Amino acid sequence: MYFITNRAYDNHLTGLDKLTKHPNPKGPNELSAVKITGNESTENESLKIELLDDQLSKEEVRRYKQEFNLPIDEDEPFYASLKVACEVFREAKLKGKSVVLYVHGYNNDVKDIYETACEIEYLYDVIVVPFSWPANGGGAMSGTLSYLADKRDARASDDALNRVIDIVGRYHRLLVQSTWNRLEVEASNKYPENPTKQREYLALLLERYCDISVNLFCHSMGNYVLKHALKSTLAESRQLVFDNILLVAADTNNEKHEEWVGELRCRKSLYITINADDFALSWSRRKPGEEQKARLGHYLRSLNAENALYIDFTNSKAVNRSHSYFDGDTVSRNKTVRRFFEKAFSAKNLLPYLEYQVHNNTYHPK
Repeated sequence: MYFITNRAYDNHLTGLDKLTKHPNPKGPNELSAVKITGNESTENESLKIELLDDQLSKEEVRRYKQEFNLPIDEDEPFYASLKVACEVFREAKLKGKSVVLYVHGYNNDVKDIYETACEIEYLYDVIVVPFSWPANGGGAMSGTLSYLADKRDARASDDALNRVIDIVGRYHRLLVQSTWNRLEVEASNKYPENPTKQREYLALLLERYCDISVNLFCHSMGNYVLKHALKSTLAESRQLVFDNILLVAADTNNEKHEEWVGELRCRKSLYITINADDFALSWSRRKPGEEQKARLGHYLRSLNAENALYIDFTNSKAVNRSHSYFDGDTVSRNKTVRRFFEKAFSAKNLLPYLEYQVHNNTYHPK
């Protein structure tokens, strides 16, 4: 599994501890790519973590250019992000899987993130690429100080997330461009005198040959990182990059959320999931300052972002007070919840499986 991260890497440590809880010493916007291999159920030290070389060799660039028919100059410098993009794209095409960029939440160390990402891959048959920012991972006893420190790290990581989203969009377009060009010619040749038929046929061909969806999944305080990324002067997060966007159990203010959510763009659907009994969000609301305000992920009022579908999981079987109701413990006992995330992570049509509640502008999975 590939991670994109702005955490510091310390080769003197062992296992996943090499990816520390501190920001990259070159600055919080400095990104690295690492590859983690091993069984997520094993001990931390048994998992292998490899920091990818920052710059690719010309031989590597030439190999990727030839394999994917990329319109690039192999004499120009290319970096680890090209390797990650090509390797993930190859696997997605070979196995017919969607790709999920996962932005984790508060108090997650690297092993937590890896285990969650592995579980999502297993449950929903997708490829997960985590963006890992330096959350403290201080444990349950770290309390308010750790929470507030993570919020500072989240704000400091906003432009790092912008850079990641820009990279995802740029390389996805690059990897599908040659296929797109070929299919455009095929559609034009088939219906040379009928532009409408050309577009219809091209859409059919694209669905057949470019059927890899790329989706964004922000969990808990990961939504806070996204919110501040949208406020940045860079704001690549406003680009049309993803098929679906999922804002799950969002640890951000409900108040005025429509202002930043309204800036998000996606090709298909933007989902905001809510559990009014979410224990973690009820706890975070008790923190000092702005955290006293209702959290987006547990509040069933003022749901008025016009580009979002609000999914209410409150009182759904097995959800209870969960903050991570996409996990195996929940979905093993509730096939409706599992179907929602399975289709949302793969950008499949969900509307037939949602029941609209007009009184508060939410949908219930059915």
